[in-house]
Amino acid sequence: MTGIRAAGGVAWRPTADGVRVCVVHRPRYGDWTLPKGKLEPGEHALAAAVREVAEESDVRGVPQVRLPSVRYRSEGQPKLVDYWSMLAVASGGFQPGTEVDAVRWLAVDDAIRLVSYPHDAEVLAAFAALPPVTATVALVRHAHAGKRATWSGPDVGRPLDAEGWAQANRLAGLIALIRPALLVSASPRRCVQTLDPAAVLLDLPIEVCGDLDEPQPGQQSDEQILACAARVLELAGAGGQAAVCSQGKVLPGALERLTGRTDEDFTTPKGGGWLLAFTADRLLAADRL
Repeated sequence: MTGIRAAGGVAWRPTADGVRVCVVHRPRYGDWTLPKGKLEPGEHALAAAVREVAEESDVRGVPQVRLPSVRYRSEGQPKLVDYWSMLAVASGGFQPGTEVDAVRWLAVDDAIRLVSYPHDAEVLAAFAALPPVTATVALVRHAHAGKRATWSGPDVGRPLDAEGWAQANRLAGLIALIRPALLVSASPRRCVQTLDPAAVLLDLPIEVCGDLDEPQPGQQSDEQILACAARVLELAGAGGQAAVCSQGKVLPGALERLTGRTDEDFTTPKGGGWLLAFTADRLLAADRL
């Protein structure tokens, strides 16, 4: 899309009498709206959403579910705003400024009545319709590791190449946004290396799990697809956040199993992935990273 790209979020926190969501007041426009802002050059929309929520409301949010995007015209150009629901995990103390001079935490119905634009109300209504999110998993495919035919050693030892390390470093920033407590990788070296930058950034070990591997010669592919899906469900059932790295021959099938959908293309490029949100042991949403 040409035009203006922006991102933001519905930051929420639990209270004794229900969920409260964050809305901000912008003195320049005299409006109440959801915190959002423009993407910086080369910035991923999810990273921009987390950054803008922090900058405008001083809320550190952990993204969970992608919400409906909004399209309208601004400054004579088409504008696309992507939104995510975000669990508020920290706040440093809001200070009024020229961009945002007030923040309010409201029940969703009250926020819907307060916001100045119908599209914000629609995003809030979509958030309100979500069941509780109990776990989020970043499920990624290993980064680029050259060509199998040019590697003389055992395939399990094939390492990332320069392009792959660049992809792994970019992934680390996205993985860190969900604040995982666990990093789990398939056995091949390239899978573990894909999570290495995230492990350094987050100071976490990497657990190696053969259930996430591609099938070995003579092994049924369905067995590994089921094993991969079961391992992801097990991680989700434990609650919290995790990041998982697997391989291209099992990821599409595992995602079909998790979503129950066979009409969607779950092919995942190297260094790409998905943000999965779960409610208990049920997958709620699967969105490409």
